[in-house]
Amino acid sequence: MEKEIIVITGGPGTGKSTIIDTLIEKGYACYPEISREVTLEAQKRGIDQLFLTEPLLFSQMLLDGRLKQYQNAHQEENHPVFIDRGIPDILAYMEFSGDDYPDYFDQHCNDTRYHKVFVLPPWEEIYVSDEARYENFEQAKVIYDHLKLTYKKYGYELIEVPIGLVEERVDFILEYLK
Repeated sequence: MEKEIIVITGGPGTGKSTIIDTLIEKGYACYPEISREVTLEAQKRGIDQLFLTEPLLFSQMLLDGRLKQYQNAHQEENHPVFIDRGIPDILAYMEFSGDDYPDYFDQHCNDTRYHKVFVLPPWEEIYVSDEARYENFEQAKVIYDHLKLTYKKYGYELIEVPIGLVEERVDFILEYLK
């Protein structure tokens, strides 16, 4: 049986982590977003926004972490496995910021395939900026557009998760996968 690795993506502040947390509570294997971890670690070293000051280093750290998550997901006994953001997210953010990236980033997007990709639309009512999320809501909407274009570029059909209560959103995802 093919391993079902499911990506939950969307712009910043759309509820991805809350959905992942709820899936974990329901007993699903899930891998959390790692960019917040990378950002907070850099802040401990005195770098306020690594993504802004050293975007390629930040993106390389994300790529390494997401490749490891993907490899670990293949070892999980549970089906499906949910991941908060996939490798194409890295390229979408770099496109958003106008940064160049080496060809091997593109190659990893081609080589690392996900079973399904659920995308969460911008939702202003729940959007909150914090120490690791520097984008404003208008930027979050532009990032969402970049994410959709990037995933489509790599041949994914995106499944948009409707705005609603977290349980409704999780139920939508689980029902879709049946």
